[in-house]
Amino acid sequence: MDPRYVPGLENVIASETNLSFLDVEHEEIVVRGYELIELANKVSYLDIIWLLLAGNLPTTKERKTLEEALRSEYVFPQEILSILQLLPKQANMMDVLRTGISALASFDDDLEDRSHDANYRKAIRLLAKVPQIVANGYHVLRDEPVVQPSHDLSYSANFLYMITGKVPAKMEEEVFDQSLIAYSEHEMPNSTFAARVIASTQSDMYGALTGAVASLKGTLHGGANEAVMKMLLEAGDASKIEQHMMNKLAKKERIMGFGHRVYMKKMDPRALLMKEALAKLAKEKDRIELYNICVIGEELMKREKMLFPNLDYYAAPVYYLLGIPIDLFTPVFFAARIVGIAAHVMEQHENNRLFRPRVIYTGPRDLHP
Repeated sequence: MDPRYVPGLENVIASETNLSFLDVEHEEIVVRGYELIELANKVSYLDIIWLLLAGNLPTTKERKTLEEALRSEYVFPQEILSILQLLPKQANMMDVLRTGISALASFDDDLEDRSHDANYRKAIRLLAKVPQIVANGYHVLRDEPVVQPSHDLSYSANFLYMITGKVPAKMEEEVFDQSLIAYSEHEMPNSTFAARVIASTQSDMYGALTGAVASLKGTLHGGANEAVMKMLLEAGDASKIEQHMMNKLAKKERIMGFGHRVYMKKMDPRALLMKEALAKLAKEKDRIELYNICVIGEELMKREKMLFPNLDYYAAPVYYLLGIPIDLFTPVFFAARIVGIAAHVMEQHENNRLFRPRVIYTGPRDLHP
């Protein structure tokens, strides 16, 4: 193999950024100078939005300004729901999300403006409207009533309310908010890279995010949280999970929710955050059996494969206990990541160079017709 070729671009530096960094040596996810897990334990997702888009943690006044800006953008084009109603009932929800974001672009008067201020406004609109595409896209495909956003709830509580139709309890709101922070930004995964590549052509933010949805739909990037929950439900209880997983390993089936391209020797710190959240939620809802199943699975994979949980492994049962349909696990992941990807698109537009890599050609030469 040519030494210049790095399969998957593993550890290849593709961009400079002041947004985030995975410091594996110190087991930290750095977001604009702050450690992500500490942020998740001390501030809200709303604060993370301001931090990523504006560069600092908000003051009380700035947080109020942000809340008002998001609520002012809750008005949703009914034409988009009409488009989504035309999709087949069995449509993959990531395809629904991709279609909705793409259609949303045509309703934005700032679409072709790449300035910082215009991109900020677009990011706010996306943050206000994508949860509605996730929740109500799901509802309309099932002929369920659309749930309008509530101006009386926090951003995270409103998102969960639109999905479930129920105002969440305080603990549910806090756990869901933490999960959104955990998913909000993670340096340069495939979907973020895809968005930056698209943005580097001077394409608009909606186009970049549509491409990112397509990337996250792929089973090697997104979808693991859904697969984890299906596996846990197949096992049924703590007495069966070990045999169920051992059977999968014997068949050389990949067990989702374990392993990470960056976190190879230790648990993803975001997984530990969600493990702690699951313990609290399971106790509150009298579902401690589900927590025990997950712990058994974690211990088995460490013993058999020296693999550790990633965020999706513990986020899946958290979302399940919050009443989120399994088909929405990955769309919720993307909705949480909107702010991180939007910040990367803004950064790309403001210091742009077109991505144009080269290849090592391995085909024939000197052929003639």
